[in-house]
Amino acid sequence: MTLTTARLVPAVLLLGCASATAQAVTPAFPADHHQLTKTISYADMEAFLASVDGKGPVHVSVEGTTTQGRSVFLVHASRGGAPAFRILFYAQQHGDEPAGKVALLYMIRDIAAKPELLPADVDLWIMPMMNPDGGEAGTRRNGVKADLNRDHIVLEQPETQALYRVVRRVRPHLAVDCHEFTRDSDERKTRGWTAWPDVTMDGVNNPLFDPAVIVASQRWVDESDAPEAAAGHPFLRYTVGGMPPDEEQRHSAPDIDGGLNAVGMYGGLSFIIESAVMRGASAPSGDLARRVDAYLVLFWRFVNGNGHRQEDLAAVEHARQRPLPAFIPTNYLWVNPGMTVTEFPIVEAATGRVLKVPTANMMTVMAVKSAVPTPLAYAIEPKAAADFKVLLERHGIPFEELTAPRTVRAEACTLLRIEDEFDDVYSRYEGRQIVRREEPAAHELPAGSLWVPLEGEAAVRAALVLEPAAMYGPYQYPRFRKLVIPGAPLPVLRIVH
Repeated sequence: MTLTTARLVPAVLLLGCASATAQAVTPAFPADHHQLTKTISYADMEAFLASVDGKGPVHVSVEGTTTQGRSVFLVHASRGGAPAFRILFYAQQHGDEPAGKVALLYMIRDIAAKPELLPADVDLWIMPMMNPDGGEAGTRRNGVKADLNRDHIVLEQPETQALYRVVRRVRPHLAVDCHEFTRDSDERKTRGWTAWPDVTMDGVNNPLFDPAVIVASQRWVDESDAPEAAAGHPFLRYTVGGMPPDEEQRHSAPDIDGGLNAVGMYGGLSFIIESAVMRGASAPSGDLARRVDAYLVLFWRFVNGNGHRQEDLAAVEHARQRPLPAFIPTNYLWVNPGMTVTEFPIVEAATGRVLKVPTANMMTVMAVKSAVPTPLAYAIEPKAAADFKVLLERHGIPFEELTAPRTVRAEACTLLRIEDEFDDVYSRYEGRQIVRREEPAAHELPAGSLWVPLEGEAAVRAALVLEPAAMYGPYQYPRFRKLVIPGAPLPVLRIVH
C-alpha cells in the first residue's frame, strides 16, 4: 500500500467536504498559544482538522476508530517532491495528558497557513490524539480501561494498532511520543516540593539498538537545555522514580512495552517528551500555555533539523542495515557505577527556591546483567501459532508457516514463574518472565510451526518481541499467558543449527 492510498476513503470524503465549506472556520482556540486557558476537545479538534484538510501541504485522514467510535486522525504534511527525512509525532496516549496534542495542533495550523515553515526535505506525519476516548473522559486509560503505553508489545488496542500501521508504512527516521508528568505529586507535596523542570525528554536506550542511534538520540536530549532555557523553561533529561536523596531515580525504562523503545525497534531515532502539569492547581489548565510552549520549542527543533539532518539519516540507515550482534541482552537496568553523586534539582513550594539535593541514587548508566548468544531463528509451535501470527503481522516481522516437518537443533526455555509484583529492590515493572534455558537438542518442528529468521531490518524487532530468555516479553499479557504453564517449555524455540 502506498502512502497516498493509505487514507481511508470515508474520511477523505468527510474531511474533503468539510474543508470545501469551512474556509472561514476559526479554530476554537486562541491565535496565540500563550493565551490558552483550556485544552482542545475532540470535537473542536475534529472541526479544526476538517478546516485545514487540503490547505497548503496539509492532508488529514482517519487511521483508526476507537472502541467508542471516535476517529484516530492522521495528519500528513509535505511540500512535494521526495523529502528525505520522515518525522512522526504522536500524542495523548494517556487521555489526561493533552499538552502534546494542543502543541501539535498549533504546529499544523501554522504549517497550513505558512507552508514555508515546513522544510522541503521533511515528510511530516502527526497523530495528535491517540486516545480520544480517554481524552474526553479525562482519564489516563482508553475506552476499555487499557493503558495504551503498556500495549506496544502485543498491540491489542485499536489505537496502538493504528499507530503501528503508520509506523510500518512510513518508517519514520524520527518519532516522538508526547506525555505529561505530575509536578505536584503526593510524594513531593509531603516534602514541601514541586518538580523543577517544565519539560523533560529522553531518547531510545534499549541495549540491543545500534549504538549510533542511541548516541544521536542522546545528542538531541543534551542539546535541548539551552533552547528551552532561552524560552524560559527549565529542562531536565527524563527522570522517574522516588524522592531524592534516599529513593532511586533513573532515566526512561529500556523495555519495549512503551512507545519510546517499541517504535525505536523500527530503527529510527525515537523520543519521549513529558511536560510538567500542576494537577492540584485551582485552574486545571492554568499552566497549559506554558506546557504547550515548552513542547513547541522541541517540536520545531526536530522539524528544522538544527544542523543534524545528515548525521541523523546516516545513523538510521546504519541501524537498519546492521546485523544483530553476537549476543542478545535479556536482563538490563539502570545503575550508578562508582556511586556518582548527582545534585538533583527540586523546587521548594513555599518559597519557589530551587534546591539541589545531593543524591547517590540517581541511576545514569544502562547495565546488562545477562545476555544469550544470538540464535539463527525462532520457531513457534503450532498450538501457539495463531496468536503469534497476529503479533508478527502487527509488528511487520516476516515468518514462514511450515508445510512439512523440519528437524533442527534448538534450545528450549522452561518458564519458572511470572512475577506480577513490582520489584522494589531493582525498581522493575511487574510481569517479569523468569526462565531456565535448556541445553541444545534435536527437535522436530511439525507442520504448522512458524519459522522466524533473524535477518534483515526486522531482526531487531523479532529478537525483542520473541526472545524466550528475555525478562520481559509477551507472556505478561493475558493472550499469551494462557499459552504457558510454569515448569513447562515456552512455545518459542531458539534455533541454533
